[in-house]
Amino acid sequence: MTVGVMRKSRALRPLALVAAAAAAVSCAEGRGGPIPYDVSLSVPDAPRLVPLEAGYRIAPLDVVSVRVFRMADLSGDYEVDLAGNVSLPLVGSVPAAELTTEELDARLTARFGERYLENPDVSVGIKSSTRRSVTVDGAVKTSGSYPVNGPTSLIQAIALSGGVSDDANPRRVAVFRTVGGKRQAAAFDLTAIRRGQAPDPAIYPGDIVVVDGSSIKALQKQILSNVPLLSIFRPY
Repeated sequence: MTVGVMRKSRALRPLALVAAAAAAVSCAEGRGGPIPYDVSLSVPDAPRLVPLEAGYRIAPLDVVSVRVFRMADLSGDYEVDLAGNVSLPLVGSVPAAELTTEELDARLTARFGERYLENPDVSVGIKSSTRRSVTVDGAVKTSGSYPVNGPTSLIQAIALSGGVSDDANPRRVAVFRTVGGKRQAAAFDLTAIRRGQAPDPAIYPGDIVVVDGSSIKALQKQILSNVPLLSIFRPY
């Protein structure tokens, strides 16, 4: 073999390797696996509405629908705050957490009737419940309530909201939970969890997760300042 032929052969070897690699990638990106292709899927099950159980008790961040007969200015949908209170026109802040709708109805009727209305006719309903979902609030990209089918982790719960916002303080993330009818709270260091320096706690339906940050509500800020970092769950 001449020197020219040897050089040509050596030059072709890298090209052959590239071609073989391309063929392998092409095979890896092709069809495969045990799931069948090009089949018709059946129509999915229709969504099933599950009514709230009898005697449902209002939870923080639930939205209650209050209707006052012939008083459109007083009627509306109101969110229960983290402290368990709902604020309405005229009567101000009213404790609502752990009450049934009938009990809150009676309480509002009494409040409106004390000074403002004669024989008020009040009705209360639940517009949205947080007990069947995880609520993520505070310094996150998209706060809201997200349905979950059982326990998930704190990192997964925050991911449902799109992650923390730019002004978040990930070292103070509070979880609020109702255990035995009592409100409990604990704070966690999300940075330490991500680094594997602390366990990723389980989050359950009904839990409320609040991420600290410069733009969160004043009430949330005040409550978070009273939750020790990495505290155990305890009555709040």
